[in-house]
Amino acid sequence: MPDVSPATARINGVTMTYTDRGEGPVLLLLHGHAYDRSMWTRQVEVFASRGWRVIAPDLRGFGGSEVTEGIVYTEEFADDVAALLEHLAVDRAVVVGFSMSGQIAMELLHRHPGRVRALVVNDTVPEAEDAAGRRRRHVAADAMLAGGMEAYGRNVLGRMVAESTVETRPGVAAEVLAMLQNAPAKGAAAAMRGRAERRDFTELLRSARIPVLVVVGADDAFDGGAGQRMAELAPGAELVVVDGAGHTPNLEQPAAFDDALENFLHRLEA
Repeated sequence: MPDVSPATARINGVTMTYTDRGEGPVLLLLHGHAYDRSMWTRQVEVFASRGWRVIAPDLRGFGGSEVTEGIVYTEEFADDVAALLEHLAVDRAVVVGFSMSGQIAMELLHRHPGRVRALVVNDTVPEAEDAAGRRRRHVAADAMLAGGMEAYGRNVLGRMVAESTVETRPGVAAEVLAMLQNAPAKGAAAAMRGRAERRDFTELLRSARIPVLVVVGADDAFDGGAGQRMAELAPGAELVVVDGAGHTPNLEQPAAFDDALENFLHRLEA
């Protein structure tokens, strides 16, 4: 997909690349692991045309942003996002997080609550990793460094998108695979190690006093009921299940995803 208005800024000691398009209240779109901001290209176009200022960064270690090797904690990603908003003179944003960045969005709410006007969590989980989960993430990070992202992308594609997407929308599956395989291995590994150490967000959601939308693909292989749990935790939260989508509904079923987000944003502005 074509790039949209890229810019760069020096944020917390690293160079970050981001898209900033449109005018109006701010909608911040955060990509997942091991994606980049191009996963949101359609939503940037759609919502910038509907009266929103849409900001979509490449998180450190991904896309056009500088790589930090070793480990990057969820807290660091959240602080980067807050500093980028400060750089762009943005006080508050509706924050959309997907998978890894759903956890970053929740960490942003924890560390910088005044920055989050409303929260959209998309195909993520609120709980911290247990010991086995932490081990699995460190093993996965080791494999990225040893075997490269081409192998990683092939191995996880079937869990990133639904089988029906691979069969009926192969272009979408190919786009996801290209993002995964083009991600810098050192950046992806550092983020994976950081995710292993993330906090538990269940109490944060339970005490949330902002509007919350939970979106989940009906065929998300990673969900395990997490979408329902988050919707039950956050007071007044809305749950939208996107049929015909796996882990990446904004790409697999973009019209349905956009409708869910548009309806949520419309209620905020009403």
